[in-house]
Amino acid sequence: MVKTRYGSFTAVFEPETDMGGYVVTAPKVQGAVSWGKNLAQAKKMIIESIECAIEGEIIFAAAQAGQITIRKQKIPAFA
Repeated sequence: MVKTRYGSFTAVFEPETDMGGYVVTAPKVQGAVSWGKNLAQAKKMIIESIECAIEGEIIFAAAQAGQITIRKQKIPAFA
């Protein structure tokens, strides 16, 4: 269980055998997945991932409701 600004969520930590460290997911938050070189870093990273996923959902819902406008802007590619 990890605590975020938006509540507490179950986090699943799994050892990553190829790179080392831990892969971590939050099953109740779509798109919340991360990695850390140790359990402490993996926990910090999944909290950030959960918060970003929730904030993204809020922004998307506001755009769909016409409450905000998202402008598409071309960003130059660097070679």
